[in-house]
Amino acid sequence: MLDFISQVTRNNHIESAIKQTYGIKIKIPFKKFGELNHFAFLCKIDELFKIYKFGVVDAAKEAADPIEPHVHEFEELLIGLEGQIEHYIDFRTEKVDAPYVSFITEGKIHQLKHLAKEGHCDIWVVLFKKDFIAETAFHLYSTFHDNANMYLKLNSSASRLDTICSMMYDEYSRDDADSAVIKQLLITLISMIESDKRSNAPDHSENMNVQNKTFKSFLMVLEQHYHEPRSVAFYAEKLFMTSRNLNMICQRVVHQSVSELVETRKLLEAKNLLVTTDKTITEIGYELGFNEKTYFTHVFKKKAGMSPSDFRKEMRAKI
Repeated sequence: MLDFISQVTRNNHIESAIKQTYGIKIKIPFKKFGELNHFAFLCKIDELFKIYKFGVVDAAKEAADPIEPHVHEFEELLIGLEGQIEHYIDFRTEKVDAPYVSFITEGKIHQLKHLAKEGHCDIWVVLFKKDFIAETAFHLYSTFHDNANMYLKLNSSASRLDTICSMMYDEYSRDDADSAVIKQLLITLISMIESDKRSNAPDHSENMNVQNKTFKSFLMVLEQHYHEPRSVAFYAEKLFMTSRNLNMICQRVVHQSVSELVETRKLLEAKNLLVTTDKTITEIGYELGFNEKTYFTHVFKKKAGMSPSDFRKEMRAKI
């Protein structure tokens, strides 16, 4: 374990390196000497919006001094044109070849390794606060709710996303940059990503589009109430439909029942709270609508394959 002085020195070094390489201001939380430094560091940006290119030279620098698991106080959108990423998010690791889109929402613990492939690495990095496009940000969560990474099947899709990113970068780089223009271009970029997601789906029927809209509405209601002990009927009533129909739509869109989706959302939040806070297992369970610690532990172990306390120990050892 690092002593207090060496830990501060190490944290300052990481903060300085990331600021120099990526232009992102971060602050790494730490505890006093004798306590476990178990928190992932926190990345911050002073602006509502930021965009830059990440290339081969940046990938080499990152490989020499890897960035540890961390969380953001902003949204991050990656448009991969060339190269590859190894992405640890939602407590699993996935390798994705370009062209791809990857979305990391605020507060999610993740770790990215940007890798050159055949000597090439070309990635647009778009950072923004939810407040910048409050009415649109949730669409990204809806699109990437089950997987943070999306492979683009057609190079033409990547090409048009590249064009929009280039336009955003040009406007962002101007001394008299117009935030309204950047905002509209970002909304356009998100709309294009959603369009690509839909076109990659096997069913493009009008019925499927209606079901997707209903599913997104369900996700919005779920975000508001997942921490409460609510039944399937509660969510169905909020959407003016029967429990059976809501279950059918969820099964059709993501092959999971309403109950499974609610449990999955609770589990992700439980994992985040276990890693990023010192709350007790009982407190976390109660916060997520479980009145008994034993039942929360049972559900967590069934879904995660280990108890909450074992998960906390394992993740803190890694971080």
